[in-house]
Parts: sequence; C-alpha cells; structure tokens
Amino acid sequence: MSMFSAASALFRRKDRNPAASQPQGGSDEVPIYTNAVYYPNWRIYRKQPPSSLRLGFISHVFYAFAWVKDDGTVYLSDEWADTQMPVDGTEGCLRAFVQLKQQYSEMKVILSVGGGGKGSENFAHVSQSRSRLENFVRTARALVDQFGLDGIDVDWEHPTDPQQGQGYIRLLAGLREGLPSPRYVLATCLPAGQWALRNIDLGAAQRYLDLMNLMAYDFSGSWESQTGHQAKLYGSGISCESSVSYVLSQGVSPRKLILGVPVYGRSFLGSKGPGQRYTGTGGEDGVFDYRDLPRPGTKEHHDKKLGAAYCTGGDGGFVTYDTPATVQQKAQFVTSSKLGGLFYWHICSDARGSRSLIETGYNTLHDM
Repeated sequence: MSMFSAASALFRRKDRNPAASQPQGGSDEVPIYTNAVYYPNWRIYRKQPPSSLRLGFISHVFYAFAWVKDDGTVYLSDEWADTQMPVDGTEGCLRAFVQLKQQYSEMKVILSVGGGGKGSENFAHVSQSRSRLENFVRTARALVDQFGLDGIDVDWEHPTDPQQGQGYIRLLAGLREGLPSPRYVLATCLPAGQWALRNIDLGAAQRYLDLMNLMAYDFSGSWESQTGHQAKLYGSGISCESSVSYVLSQGVSPRKLILGVPVYGRSFLGSKGPGQRYTGTGGEDGVFDYRDLPRPGTKEHHDKKLGAAYCTGGDGGFVTYDTPATVQQKAQFVTSSKLGGLFYWHICSDARGSRSLIETGYNTLHDM
C-alpha cells in the first residue's frame, strides 16, 4: 500500500474500519508507565532551556507547538526559538532536546502539532481534502526526520461536529501510514469533556494511536459563573474518573490512555471554595504556575474524597490545583485502572524535590 492509501480509502468509504494495531505490552508483562510532559516553546524566553529541566523521570517530551497552514503544511510556530536561538550549545530548542537523548536514552521527543486558538484553526479544512492531507503528512514526517524526533502528537482542539470527527480519523490514518509503528510514535491530545469527545469515533481513532492524552483539567475556570475544582479525580459532574470511564466505554485500550495533570492553578478572587460566585481572577490570565503555589500567607487544603487540592486567601482567592497528594491519588487510579500513565502540562511550571508533581507521579506509578 502507498503512504496515503489508508487515508484515501477512508475518503472513499466512510464505513471502513482501520486496521487494528497491537496494544502496548502483553498481559504477563510488568507494566512500564508513561510519565510524559509538554514543553511550550515560549518558555525559552523565561530562561528555561532543556538543560535546566529534570528529565530523569520523563518518558516522553511533547514539544509544543508546530502549526498547520491552510494548504496542510506543518510548520514550526517560532523558527527562532525552535531552530536558530543559541540553546545549550546548539541551535534551537528542538536540537537541544534531541541531544539530551544521549543522556536520557529512553526518552522520546515528539513534535506536538496544534494547540488552542490559531494552532488548531486549519485542521478541519485540511482533513477534508486528500491533497491537503497528503501535504500534512509529508511535511510532518519531514520535520520529524529533519530533527531526529520520535513522532507526532496531534493536538486538534477539537473536532466540533461528527463530520470533523471523521476528518480527524482520516488525519490519523494518513499519519500512521506516513509514520509507521514501531519506528515512530503517534499520539493525540483531546479534551476530557463528552461534549467534545462525542464527535469522534474513539474506538477507531485509537487503532492508529500509541498514546491518547486526556486533558483531565480545566473543568472549571473564568468562563464559568461559579467556582469549581479544575481537575478533581472524583465527584459529581465532570471528573477524571467520569472522563476516563467514558473514553474506555468507547472501545479505547486502557494502556493507550494517558491521564493529564495540570501543573498550574486557576484563581477565583472573592471566593473561598467551590460552588461560589467570584469577583475576578488573580495571577497571569487567571493562572498561577504550580511552583508559585500555595500563595503567600495561605494554607493548602487536600480533599481526599474528591482527589482535589486548593488554597484560599492572599492575592489568588480560591486557587484550585494539583499537589503531590492529589497526583499520588491519580497515579494510584492509573495503576488500578490499568491505564498507560500520566502526562503534565507543563514541565516548566513544576516545583523541585518533594513538591514535584512529575517526580511524585513517576515514583507512585512505579511504586518507589
């Protein structure tokens, strides 16, 4: 078959099922859990190069973001930061991460394509045309090979109707042909809400994917009229547990599902807890880096029943975020549910030592 034959077949026959791929690991194997991070390229401007990061606990780095042109061309969103800026003795952050694979031989570096806003605006258009889709796959593969990367992460936020959901499947089919397993990793990142996921045949999608990153956060924020926990593990309404349950009910292999952890807090001024009115938000656009939490003069609280944490008072009001205690709960949920692991948005916001969410997740997943 040609590189684009699977995607082309899906254009011709929408009822065709993609060929199944093998799940990770066998039933008699000791699980090796994914503990992945996203690195946003703009954080280099805050003097956070790859060499400054603790990578020994990390299995995959998702480098964010590349974007997509109207004709399907995948391109780097910041050429200077990605390929030209002097970083760690080389040119650009991409090369800086790849050269660290000499030190961290098991770590994979994956180019994340898309993201919010501009990053995802052309996906739907590209997925409806065979020629644009072929260009997408060709240029994505070219970037992967040019920089010695390990694969592509599709961060389409998000298919808004069933037709776009079909385009999403075609996109994955083309990428899998162009980035064959096991040489290349193909991942995706999707919202946790059923309002978005219902537009996608998740069972068909996962057959092309190695990893499916579930953004199990932003359950609450400044777009809501009342406060709420942004990434609770349990409880009524949307939660990590309810989102995972829905995805698994759609035929997704548990070992491919990676649960997302926010490394930041969402602020609600003028409130002291969930379910309240608020007067505004603190921090930068309503967000504090996790490493800057709890806020000065406040006390941190852990609701073990919900698997949620927060602090109240100071310049943030009610700030909802994850802590080592909640990440430990989430990692235990991952292992008991036989999921694939955890990922974190993003590595640059983490704390060090016993406060590190990434290290806590790794150690709990591997029972250290």
